[in-house]
Amino acid sequence: MGMKVLIVDDETLARSRLRTLLGDCVEPRVDAIGEAANAVQAMEHVQRGAFDLVLLDIHMPGVDGLALANALRQLPSAPHFIFVTAHAEHAVHAFELEAVDYLTKPVRLERLQQALQKVDRLLAASGNNELNSAVECLVIQERGRSERVPLGDVIYLKAELKYITVRTLDREHIFDGALSDLEQKYAHLFVRVHRNALVARARVRAVEKVVDPVEGEGWMVRLDGVEERLSVSRRQLPAVREALMT
Repeated sequence: MGMKVLIVDDETLARSRLRTLLGDCVEPRVDAIGEAANAVQAMEHVQRGAFDLVLLDIHMPGVDGLALANALRQLPSAPHFIFVTAHAEHAVHAFELEAVDYLTKPVRLERLQQALQKVDRLLAASGNNELNSAVECLVIQERGRSERVPLGDVIYLKAELKYITVRTLDREHIFDGALSDLEQKYAHLFVRVHRNALVARARVRAVEKVVDPVEGEGWMVRLDGVEERLSVSRRQLPAVREALMT
């Protein structure tokens, strides 16, 4: 079954362009598309029918997109929402409202499809009663844009200089934070393998002994999704082996 999407934008041409782009999306497929020109129409649409996703403009006459998003969050069966706007300065506020993504106009098909895939993963997780862990995200701010990266997509977190490299299947992100804070907050998802790295418990595939001519005997961990191996300190070895077994 495909996704049901509501487009909310006061500009007819903007709605038409998004409708065309949604029709070109292959994975996931969009089966039903609704349109609303303002917040009042949007709420009427959502209350009449079940939408999986709302694509929201921010600057609209009357109630703006940020206020509408806050109202949508209060509904018993709240849809996911993604902001689509020409204004990048509202990104931080948008993610505070738990937006799945933040797209800037003009929207590219590839970028829209990536955002829809995030929603699709959340919907699948919800169907498997795993929503709580699936929606836990890191808000990454890079090159003037902000993006929510689901923790379920993260393979490892590695401290390098003043920043943390967040590795997913398809790319690396730079996160400004402390590794110790992430370890404490997300201990159920990650295990420390070294003083500078946490790995996803669910991604631990193997723990291997290695012998280096200079360093001597040591240990490495293999992770699903990447060829790269990470060093395991002797102190963390028992915890990593436990993660492998469980």
